[in-house]
Amino acid sequence: MIRERNHPCNWWEPTRPPSGTDNFANLLRDPSLAIGEAITRELVARGHGDVRPALLAVAAHIGRGGTRITELAERAQLTKATVVRTVDELERLGYAERVPDPADGRAKLVRATPRAHAVEADAREIIAELRAHWAAMLAPGELDQLEALLRRLRAALWP
Repeated sequence: MIRERNHPCNWWEPTRPPSGTDNFANLLRDPSLAIGEAITRELVARGHGDVRPALLAVAAHIGRGGTRITELAERAQLTKATVVRTVDELERLGYAERVPDPADGRAKLVRATPRAHAVEADAREIIAELRAHWAAMLAPGELDQLEALLRRLRAALWP
């Protein structure tokens, strides 16, 4: 946990304005970008200075047992070449490793390392703190209601 005297004021607030208008797509995208920015900033403050949003955008899609590069590219909506470079960087920094795919000896899986799991644990704590700050900006129960509606939408889109 960060001591308050060392903690930046309002770390959970976005530093960039939203882009575009307040249309439906932007209303969903902009808070997500603000969350990513705040998580990255707070991870750096907690000692994970080499974490960057581009790395998190790929690392967030690595499954428990490992994930193939092609699936990471599809999930992150990036080119395979971009994901390969990102995984190379994650590997160099000690956040990921390539291991043989037990289902196909010719293929490799990208798997998170213990170092990545430590960052993930910090990120989950940061997300809970961020949620509490955002809930305080709304009327009581409104963020719970928004979250419930987003869960219903997710379940409808991916039954």
